[in-house]
Amino acid sequence: MWGPAAPAGPWHRSRAELVRVHNFGVSRDGYAAGQGQSLQRPFGSADPQDLVGWAMETGLADYLVREFHRNIGAEIMGRNKFGPQRGPWTDHEWQGWWGPEPPFHTPVFVMTHHERPSFMLSDTTFHFVGGDPATVLGLALDAADGKDVRLGGGATTVRQFLDAGLIDTLHVAVAPVELGAGTRLWVSPDELLDRYHRDVVAGVDGVVHHLFWRELP
Repeated sequence: MWGPAAPAGPWHRSRAELVRVHNFGVSRDGYAAGQGQSLQRPFGSADPQDLVGWAMETGLADYLVREFHRNIGAEIMGRNKFGPQRGPWTDHEWQGWWGPEPPFHTPVFVMTHHERPSFMLSDTTFHFVGGDPATVLGLALDAADGKDVRLGGGATTVRQFLDAGLIDTLHVAVAPVELGAGTRLWVSPDELLDRYHRDVVAGVDGVVHHLFWRELP
């Protein structure tokens, strides 16, 4: 945790849980993925090593990666993080990019306009739910059973929650590459300074970590 969080939304007025974004990689021009996502290329035209390779380093990176699991009771993600399919589901055999042992170890709520039956892999259950960010957050908070909710991405989903005022802490790792097109989180990290405090910490290989926490009222 990088600082105090202020109330935001109905759950935060009555609950102590936080909504957290961790280890979210973007390019210097604000893109979290390139164009042309496919089964073979989850990040589209972007090289995932450019955006998330920093997580294999030691020191600060090791600490930030370990924070990913601390006190997390549920995850929310957008459909494009779950897989490359669009529109109505044509293949229920697809169960995500992660194989039989997903890294979440909690209930996961996949936001989609096209719901499908829930399923379990190891100790992770995937639920496919419609609704606006506040509605989905309510489901995740109930499932989290008193722990925090992690918002996993992608960029469109994170931006929706930011615009709805539902994120308490946010860690974005800005890589020293430019993509020029794709799925964008922001034009500039300064966009959030009207709502959040920020610390900026230089990492290795030119990566810059932006750590945001919500302004006190």
